[in-house]
Amino acid sequence: MTEVVPAPVVEASCLARRNEATAEATRLIPEETPIAFTFGGTTHAVMMATPADLQDFAVGFAIAEGLLDPGQSLDVEIVASDLGVELRSWLPGERQKDYAQRRRTMAGPTGCGLCGIESLEQACRPPSKVESSLQTTSIGLIGAMDRLPGLQKLNQQTRAVHAAAFWIPETGDLLLREDVGRHNALDKLAGALARRGVAGGSGVILMTSRVSVELVQKASRIGASIIAAISAPTALAVRTADACGITLVAVMRGRDFEVFTHPSRILEQAHLHVVA
Repeated sequence: MTEVVPAPVVEASCLARRNEATAEATRLIPEETPIAFTFGGTTHAVMMATPADLQDFAVGFAIAEGLLDPGQSLDVEIVASDLGVELRSWLPGERQKDYAQRRRTMAGPTGCGLCGIESLEQACRPPSKVESSLQTTSIGLIGAMDRLPGLQKLNQQTRAVHAAAFWIPETGDLLLREDVGRHNALDKLAGALARRGVAGGSGVILMTSRVSVELVQKASRIGASIIAAISAPTALAVRTADACGITLVAVMRGRDFEVFTHPSRILEQAHLHVVA
């Protein structure tokens, strides 16, 4: 047993080919380690993730799983061993009793977000409807996305991790979390918002990845009405965003982007795509 949580970045030896020559070199790469979530002494899930911002990860994961409401928090004990890291916590009040009725165990490679779910009904649980009057301008959204690379400390070292960020148009504040898994990064962001008492409807979620249905579901749990990403969404993500009232902006490249659902929140918006 060790009490030391692995560092999120490690140095690895490699053979690097540069200018048609090969030489020994080193590279900083992101760590990936098993992270176990336990609630009331019961293991709920084991995810492969970057061992950073683990308090945020625990709270955000519980929110994304529907075990905790946005605005609630957890006391989390971080226990490291040679096998990985365990995040131990108890859900508040009646939540722990309710959880005991529906506990399950799942394992997820690099935070895929769906591994271990026992039925299609659970995988396709109805998203929460999001109500928000938040609007932003095209220029403001582009500027916020342009700020992400400068804040991605792990990615500057490794070029191998995703980021999830929360931008508040009214103040310009931007909070960012990183992980090898895009779902993990968004869970960490959700936890960071909850621990700071930041309302999900006050800002925009920014992702350095494609948009899958799980990310839209997580955004709805957070209460965010706008999600924007640098890559394209899936068709199911578009249908889900439309159903739960989320504005989905994607393929953000330079000053160009595409709005797929609920475009009225984006002033001077790009062309609206419709997916049947």
